[in-house]
Amino acid sequence: MANKAEQCPVSRWQLLKGLLNNLSPEAFRQVIATQPGITVIDVRTAEEFAANHIDGAINIDYLALDFLDCIEKLDPQRTYLVYCRSGRRSVRAATLMRNGGFKAVYHLDGGYANWDGEIPLSS
Repeated sequence: MANKAEQCPVSRWQLLKGLLNNLSPEAFRQVIATQPGITVIDVRTAEEFAANHIDGAINIDYLALDFLDCIEKLDPQRTYLVYCRSGRRSVRAATLMRNGGFKAVYHLDGGYANWDGEIPLSS
């Protein structure tokens, strides 16, 4: 068994994040504003979503038993923006989507905690 000095200094979560399309809040807003038909997915719990969320987002709880069933109903050819509270659940959700064949999945770096305002989705 490796001791602490021999262990990888980068967590699994950080490794997964490095494989994603991570966007700053400003870039995330830009994609929402300039790409009509974008789907924004909030993977937090229903309670977190009800308390506050990005305008126009849909809620698919990463911790729910039917998470994968809900994701499988989505069109993998569309573009999706994914976020959670801090970025950890959404890294995992976006990774599952990417590994499941979704073509365009973007992740909000730092999650909703890093978001500082609301903008409506384009019509």
